[in-house]
Amino acid sequence: MPQPSTVKVARLIAGAAVLLILVILGALLVAPYAANWRLQSYLNDLADDPATAQKPADAVRSAVVNEAAGLGLPVHSEDVQVDPTAAGIKIEVLYIVHVNIAGSAIDLHFRPTAGG
Repeated sequence: MPQPSTVKVARLIAGAAVLLILVILGALLVAPYAANWRLQSYLNDLADDPATAQKPADAVRSAVVNEAAGLGLPVHSEDVQVDPTAAGIKIEVLYIVHVNIAGSAIDLHFRPTAGG
């Protein structure tokens, strides 16, 4: 029969291992969520700017794609929907970020929207 202190040490090691795994998972997932938050902030600023409504949809789409690329996000022109509204402009983006964790891929779906 193991000594009580040995069992305690084994539990501490197992708990530390679980915490380490959670920290690693968190570190891998924080980056895409933080980049999405920055893209959402950019979209809000863009939609709130009255000059944006005067620009062609392709110019707005291109600006969004360039900003996303600067943030390291896989956003393509076809992922960005720009629609004029009575109040200004509505911008919707739909993209997927693939995150590889221990040989397994997780797809994170993001849909930032602003305006309209």
